Amino acid sequence: MPASRDFAAPEKVIVRIEVVEKEMKLADGVNYTFWTFGGTVPGPFIKVHESDEVELHLSNNPNNKMPHNIDLHAVNGPGGGAEASMTVPGHTSIFSFRALNPGLYVYHCATAPVGMHIANGMYGLILVEPKDGLPKVDREFYIMQGEFYTKGRTGEPGLQPFDLDKAIKEEPEYVVFNGSVGAATGNHALQAKVGDRVRIYVGNGGPNLVSSFHVIGQIFDKVYREGGSQVHQNVGTTLIPSGGAAIVEFTCKEPGIFNIVDHSIFRAFNKGALAQLVVTGTADMNIYSGKIKDQPYQPGKEELAEDEYPVVPESPELSFADSYKNGQALFQLNCSSCHQPTGQGMPGAFPPLAKSDFLMGRQDMGIGVLLHGINNESITVNGKHFQGVMPQLSLTDDQIANILTYVRNSWGNKSAQVKVKDVKKVRTQ
Repeated sequence: MPASRDFAAPEKVIVRIEVVEKEMKLADGVNYTFWTFGGTVPGPFIKVHESDEVELHLSNNPNNKMPHNIDLHAVNGPGGGAEASMTVPGHTSIFSFRALNPGLYVYHCATAPVGMHIANGMYGLILVEPKDGLPKVDREFYIMQGEFYTKGRTGEPGLQPFDLDKAIKEEPEYVVFNGSVGAATGNHALQAKVGDRVRIYVGNGGPNLVSSFHVIGQIFDKVYREGGSQVHQNVGTTLIPSGGAAIVEFTCKEPGIFNIVDHSIFRAFNKGALAQLVVTGTADMNIYSGKIKDQPYQPGKEELAEDEYPVVPESPELSFADSYKNGQALFQLNCSSCHQPTGQGMPGAFPPLAKSDFLMGRQDMGIGVLLHGINNESITVNGKHFQGVMPQLSLTDDQIANILTYVRNSWGNKSAQVKVKDVKKVRTQ
């Protein structure tokens, strides 16, 4: 994030942006030819002050194939600068505008076909700070959502071309933050400490979908709706239109990993609209206790003391085929939303189970994870780092055995059946 300057008087600010068409990673094993402002998706975060004169130099790299321009929603003028900035490869266009209205605005390419240029990654944010500036915070972050329409289905490997039919039908294969699946998770997650005041500048490049922006486990103290001057307080989820923006602020009160999502939730866990905020520091039990107890629930009956819990009869050991079948159903119910039905996981967020050296290296390791969960522990799977977070699931020993029999014999994995006695052994250790 660029730093804010101390505002004494309006200045002339020169912004230089080069348009670069380049192949980059969209997801693990999936590449895409992006059209970019500055070689990244989103493009550079531009920060100016109210009443500044902004002189924008837009250069189109000589190796590019397409003409491009820039439409900044912060501009009062025809096309938001698009007409003045239309530029063929190997040329630079210059125009200027006065930043009259404070707020957070999207910029994007507006060259025809406009939707295709945006869908290829040509968007970013410009902040026009009010003359008095914004209140000081400890951390500032820049996140921008966008969707990608590829010929291949989600996760299909290789270089994927743009699919116009899917774009017209508004059926993206990917909905991502900051240009690719996993761009702000795992090693690339946002970082903060307990007590930090956090501000996130959020944009939605679209080109089609509205974002339901939400940070799981945080409440926005302030939301500058649609990037403007109106502030809403105590908001859980805020809508950000395509081509729109918002500023959200909150204070980190508890440590942990907080998932940042588009709460149109299949986009988050199946198409890539997932980022993470890792907060370190000391927990406060007065604010959040974690699980205090797990006890039997019998509707209509009084709560039992621990020594009155009914003894669950042992289930007979199933055949491999029956254990595998039961495990498949349990996996779909409990595990597939994070690890995906294909066992491929979510890059940077949820590790793969397919051909996982972590899972297949030791049988008791998988049992331990299902028994106890993972609480913000660093793990390495197939050479890639994950900050492991998995809730403790209320599963019986035979359910754990069935799930692991299924997982350890699916998607290229191969091992012996996991027996109930194996789970019991780990449970009593």
